[in-house]
Amino acid sequence: MTSTVDSAMRTFDVVSPLDGEVVASHPVADAQEVAEAVRAAREAAPWWAGLSFAERARRLDAWRGVIARGADELAGLIHREMGKPRSDAMLEIAMALEHLAWAAKNAESVLGPRSVPSSLLTLNQAASLEYRPLGVVGVIGPWNYPVFTPLGSLSFALAAGNTVVFKPSEYTPGVGLWLRDAFRQANGHRPVLQVLTGDGSTGEALCRAGVGKIGFTGSTATGKKVMAACAETLTPVLMECGGKDALLVDADADLDAAAEAAVWGGLSNAGQTCLGVERVYAHQDIYQPFLDRVVALAGGVRAGDQIGPITMPGQLLVIARHIADALAKGGRAVLGGPSAVQGRLVQPTVLVDVPEDSTAITEETFGPTLTVSRVRDMDEAVARANASRYGLGASVFSRRNGEAIAARIRSGAVSVNSFVAYASIPSLPLGGVGDSGFGRVHGPDGLKEFTYARAMSRQRFPSPLPLTTFRRSPPVDAVVRTLVRFLHGRH
Repeated sequence: MTSTVDSAMRTFDVVSPLDGEVVASHPVADAQEVAEAVRAAREAAPWWAGLSFAERARRLDAWRGVIARGADELAGLIHREMGKPRSDAMLEIAMALEHLAWAAKNAESVLGPRSVPSSLLTLNQAASLEYRPLGVVGVIGPWNYPVFTPLGSLSFALAAGNTVVFKPSEYTPGVGLWLRDAFRQANGHRPVLQVLTGDGSTGEALCRAGVGKIGFTGSTATGKKVMAACAETLTPVLMECGGKDALLVDADADLDAAAEAAVWGGLSNAGQTCLGVERVYAHQDIYQPFLDRVVALAGGVRAGDQIGPITMPGQLLVIARHIADALAKGGRAVLGGPSAVQGRLVQPTVLVDVPEDSTAITEETFGPTLTVSRVRDMDEAVARANASRYGLGASVFSRRNGEAIAARIRSGAVSVNSFVAYASIPSLPLGGVGDSGFGRVHGPDGLKEFTYARAMSRQRFPSPLPLTTFRRSPPVDAVVRTLVRFLHGRH
């Protein structure tokens, strides 16, 4: 991505990491344009929120149909803008559509009005609860999964009754515009879903534009800047940040399955996955045969073929630095190494004997590298996995103790005997703890993220115990004291 300035407006070029060719040029939306988009979204919000859940679901389903019919074109655009293979782009689109379908179908049952029970002291009150839309939601999306990840916020915010202003990554703006055009094709040109292209200044302006919430996905460092900007207007935020996910392999694990998960989890999308496997802790009893399997599988993966280039040029320096630090501190490269960084391509690299204070262990690498460490037992594996400041996802491979091991890992999600399966299940929430962020997308929690809870009570008949009045009598106070002792004093 490069920026240029002309006499009319500031623009930027999207440069394909595949061949260095310019894919397209896009405008950098300034603060005034952001404010105008938010104003238009705010005007459209009452109409969109006023539709029934069923009508919104019908419109979201129509959008889903347009995306599905144009999936080949969209996959080609993803491939061109950020470099992942077309087949992987199609897999991303398929997963995204599953979540879009779930949000449209389940919004009413999750968010719609429902009765809730009263207490003994408030039996005369009927109580109800519903989740109402926030109005306008701003979404700042990533480039590594430019359909799957933002749709986790876009579709859920829309299903909840919000209008949305979406700022896609400057590396994949065309994908964001494609999704907007697909929505318009299905639903007309009301400003229900708008897309603003631009750079960090555009995202900063969106944070300060007074929207009801910002849904952000990106690095932890950028997330902190987003939070600081949003704090000025008390705009709440949903933060999907980085990860340094671990995969744990117990002595009784299916080693073939574990090795395949480690290699796919670490190398797919050229390692540019927040939920990707970056650290592996293998029980000493199976360490060597497991490592042999990992090296054999990873050695058959080639950048430029099964995996694409590194999308962000600056990340190449990070990957090289992490490899160098691991080797300088006593680690060994059993596959790849410093020579693996070849222009925009990084060949698979497997590092062993890497100390836990190496940046290859402590910082997010975001490249096709794996550290594989020997541990005495799963107690040590869990301790090392939890030592990270990140806490996004994790994987555990064990035939007998997988769930027990998983229960001890501090992360937003864990998969047992598979890699990242939880992210593909629409009814499960996705999000992290610690430096991986807070808030959730997907599932019921993902719908509620873009709403506020609205409680209502309705008096059905006068209370036999009038409590909230200055006419309250001593006999009523005596009854209250008796009830307090009866209801709570025996515990």
